Amino acid sequence: MWAIGIGIILLYNLLIFYIGYNIWVWLKNISGDRKSIKIIFWVVLVIFAYSFVFSRWLDESLFLTWLGAAWLSLFYFLIMLLPLANIAVFLRRFTNIQKEKFVKRTGYTVLIVIVCSFFFGMFNAYSPKAKSYQIIIPKQVEGKQSLKIIMASDMHFGDLSGSGQAKKLVEYINNQQPDLVLFPGDIIDDDITPFLEEGIPDILKQIEAPVYASLGNHDRDEVDLVKVFNNSGMKVLDDEVLNLPKGIVLVGRKDRGYQDVVRAELPALMKQVDVKKPVFLLEHQPYDLDIAEKNGVDLILSGHTHRGQVAPGNLFTNMIFENDWGYLKKGELQSIVSSGYGVWGLPLRIGSRSEIVQIDVTFNP
Repeated sequence: MWAIGIGIILLYNLLIFYIGYNIWVWLKNISGDRKSIKIIFWVVLVIFAYSFVFSRWLDESLFLTWLGAAWLSLFYFLIMLLPLANIAVFLRRFTNIQKEKFVKRTGYTVLIVIVCSFFFGMFNAYSPKAKSYQIIIPKQVEGKQSLKIIMASDMHFGDLSGSGQAKKLVEYINNQQPDLVLFPGDIIDDDITPFLEEGIPDILKQIEAPVYASLGNHDRDEVDLVKVFNNSGMKVLDDEVLNLPKGIVLVGRKDRGYQDVVRAELPALMKQVDVKKPVFLLEHQPYDLDIAEKNGVDLILSGHTHRGQVAPGNLFTNMIFENDWGYLKKGELQSIVSSGYGVWGLPLRIGSRSEIVQIDVTFNP
C-alpha cells in the first residue's frame, strides 16, 4: 500500500515537472530566460499544484479549495494538450518554420484552447439540462394511472456547489409540480459544514413535493447525516423499506462505498416488500442490476458515475458499469442513471452535462 502511495506521489511530481518545463519553454520565448523570473515561476507552480492539499490542512479554506479546483482543471487540460503540442513542435523540424516563433504560436494556441474549454466546461457544470424518460410499469396502483418523478443525484453541495445551485434546483422542481422527488445519493461533498453555513437545509425545505433520499459515498461526516438530511425536508431511506400511499414501495440502500459499515443484502430487504406493488430502489452506485432484477425491483435509480464528468472519463465509466448513464431495461427491471446535478473535484464538465431527471411513469397492468 505504501509503495502504491509513493508511486502516485512520484508520478504526480513528474507530471508537475513535465507541465512546468513546457510552460517555462514557452514563457522564456516571451520574457527571456531570466533567473529571477524562473525561480518565481517554479515557486508559484509548486504552490498552485499543491493548493488542494493545503486546503485540507488550513481548515478547508474556501480560497484554497477553489484554487485547488482551478489547478486540477488546468492540470487536466495540460495533460491532454501538451503531448499534442510536443508532437507539433517535433514535427516542425521537418519544415522551414523558425523554432522560437513556432513555440510561441503553439503556446498561445494551447492557452486559447484551455480558456475556451474552461468556460465551456463551467457552462456544462453549472447550467443543468432537463432529461426526460417515459416508462411503463406493468403493475396497478390504486386510483392512479401515472406518476411524475423528479430525480437529482450527486448534488455535492459544498464549496463548489452552494446555495445558488440549491435554489436553482428547488425552483425547477417546484415549477414541474412532481408527485415525488428522489435523491439517490451524494447530497453533500464529504463535509457538512458548507451545506449548513450556506443555509441549504432551509432552501431544500421549500420543495413542495415529498422528498426521499438515499446516501452516497460522499455523504459522510462525523455528524449524524441522516438526522441532518431528515431535518432538511427529506426522508432518508438508509437500508429501509417505505410503503407510500396508493401502494408504491420505496427501498433505499446504504452505499456500498462505506467500508466500515455493514449494509443489508438486497434479498433481505426485499423480503419486507410485496412485489405485486411497484417497487422503486434508490441505489447510489449502479451495480448488481441482475440481483435487483431477480428480486422483483421495477425501477432502480442511481447516480455516482457523473458520466465520467470529464472526457475520456466516460469511456472508463462505460466499461465499469452495465449502465453508466441513461436508460437500460434488463428483463422486467428498468434502470435510470443520472450524470448528476453537481460536480466533484473539478468545477467543470467536458463530455458530460449536469442534469435534472424527470421520469413519467405509467402504470399499465
